[in-house]
Amino acid sequence: MLTSTDRYLAKLIALPLFSTLVIAAMLLVLEKMLRLFDFVAAEGGPVSVVWRMLANLIPEYLSLGIPIGLLLGILLAFRRLALSSELDVFRAVGQGYGRLLRVPYLFAIGLMLVNLTLVGFIQPLSRYYYEELRFELRSGALGASIKVGEFTNLGNRMTLRIEESRDNGTKLSGIFVRAENKKEQTVSVTAKSGQFLATDDPDTIILRLTDGVLVHDAPNYKKPRILSFSNHDLPIDLPDIETFRSRGGKDLEYTIPELVRVGMDEKRPLAERNESRSNFHFRMVEVVMMLLMPLLAVALAVPPKRSTSALGVFLSIVMIVTYHKVNEYGEDVGALGLVDPIIALWLPFALFAALIIWMYHVAAHVPGGQPIGALEKAFSKFGGVFKGLLNFNRKRALIKE
Repeated sequence: MLTSTDRYLAKLIALPLFSTLVIAAMLLVLEKMLRLFDFVAAEGGPVSVVWRMLANLIPEYLSLGIPIGLLLGILLAFRRLALSSELDVFRAVGQGYGRLLRVPYLFAIGLMLVNLTLVGFIQPLSRYYYEELRFELRSGALGASIKVGEFTNLGNRMTLRIEESRDNGTKLSGIFVRAENKKEQTVSVTAKSGQFLATDDPDTIILRLTDGVLVHDAPNYKKPRILSFSNHDLPIDLPDIETFRSRGGKDLEYTIPELVRVGMDEKRPLAERNESRSNFHFRMVEVVMMLLMPLLAVALAVPPKRSTSALGVFLSIVMIVTYHKVNEYGEDVGALGLVDPIIALWLPFALFAALIIWMYHVAAHVPGGQPIGALEKAFSKFGGVFKGLLNFNRKRALIKE
């Protein structure tokens, strides 16, 4: 049963948590969207495929943003309580950190389960669909458009060039086509205008040309045959599209049960088993780490008395990003077989967890304890020196004036 205090804490945590999550996801999506627009434009594909590719990247971005959002949500909520002296009131009436952490841990457990679902089951599938879209775009399976003003190869024996395209490609003008068959017979066509038409055969389309000239040549012809026409239908065989590989070509495309199965399959090569085991342990330590976020947030949220220092906020982000990079390095080392993945990934987790628990113990159970007190003092002195230099330069500027 949640009390009024729990509901109050939940409101304080929810706003920065979801704001951070939305902002982080939007920044990642916008950065990727620009690259995808360039890629799709270069491949001549439809714009709609950009949104499909971005949709398949959202689970990956959410899995990155959820831990940071959880940390900052709890940290900023407790920092607000500390700066407004509400935290002192809560502790004075007998509600210590252990009691106040009930709501943060409800958030942590709920979001941990969401993140486990994302990285364990949804993200592998979405990653595979994203790679499939990239493949189909490059192979032309998504109906890649013909680039205006450039020579486009349709298969091995046909070349097409269009000067102008209007009304979403339904009206073409300035058309040149050259085709060759296996008997070395060639057909070159120029036409004022034309349009593509579908046929009953999905592997063949019709290019209907208007007001043009056709030149037919062959090795046994003494001279090419030339034909002027007002309308001419030219059948075009679409090139064969290679099928995409099956899912699981990369460890990122395996779900957690599949990673376990591959890692335990002695029939598979040792390198493949090491990669699967490393990726499994990497995902698990990243998820389990979320249970320590509330303790880290509380330890870094409370600044020294009569201080509004935001060093804890900056340090929390640095610690999480650094730990993530250490995990990535541990995964690479484990995948190469240099160190067992359990040691490479769970040993840094144990050390980081011990550091966080110690920091929380100092903040919660040591009177006047400041786990980053030395850093706070150094930061305060540096800030004073920096502020003094700014004031000195400002005074010099005023004197010169």
